Amino acid sequence: MAFAILNGNAMSFRQDGDPDGRPVVFSNSLGTDHRLWSAIMHHLPKGLRLIRYDKRGHGLSDGPPPPYKMGTLVSDLQALMDHLGLADAVVVGLSVGGLIAQGLAAKRPDLVKALVLSNTGARIGNRDMWQTRVDAVKAGGIAAVAPGVLDRWFSKTFRDTPDIGLWRNMLLRTPVEGYLGCCMAIAGTDFITPTSGLRLPAMAIAGSEDGATPPDLVRELAGLIPGCRFELIRGAGHLPCVEAPAAYADLLTDFLRQVGHT
Repeated sequence: MAFAILNGNAMSFRQDGDPDGRPVVFSNSLGTDHRLWSAIMHHLPKGLRLIRYDKRGHGLSDGPPPPYKMGTLVSDLQALMDHLGLADAVVVGLSVGGLIAQGLAAKRPDLVKALVLSNTGARIGNRDMWQTRVDAVKAGGIAAVAPGVLDRWFSKTFRDTPDIGLWRNMLLRTPVEGYLGCCMAIAGTDFITPTSGLRLPAMAIAGSEDGATPPDLVRELAGLIPGCRFELIRGAGHLPCVEAPAAYADLLTDFLRQVGHT
């Protein structure tokens, strides 16, 4: 792990693979840290420069008081990529990470060669839904919403395994201010117009059992970007890189080859 002071806050990030390889940048979901991607790492081709990070308010990164804006989360990733001297990266974003990836591609096309938009949409939910979540967390902490979150994250099959405890712990240990800040950022985001203007290679990935961003939402997102590829991982929920890492890595590897990144 490494740290950088970006936009006035310490950001935690990790690099794996070949430091001179073509960059692939991963942006994780609400309530998780960079370890969301750990299970797919050894399935990916050699020779890539793999960058993972903890967005503000998550993992080991600083978590200033909420509210956050999506533009700030986008600016954080932009600052990290500039700090690392990256350009023409494939950016893989899941859930709120997918919103961040869309915003980055619209704002700084020089940084983004191609997008993988996983279990996300151009907008996710609505203000009332997110306000209900915020109110519940303010009243009872993340534990108050954890059962519902885990139900939406994972298929019933996965929820019946001991591994669910690891993800429950990660969720519960997310700093409350960071969780609330990102909820507020998602609530205020509608990227239908900017994402409709994107012209770059893209792939959208859905999980058939996803209760947070159902396949139809992801398919709708794919339809906004001309030529965007849509893939469905059956039997997986909102975090298919956890439930089906080999299948997820196979899709990502095929896409990297398709766009000439390997």
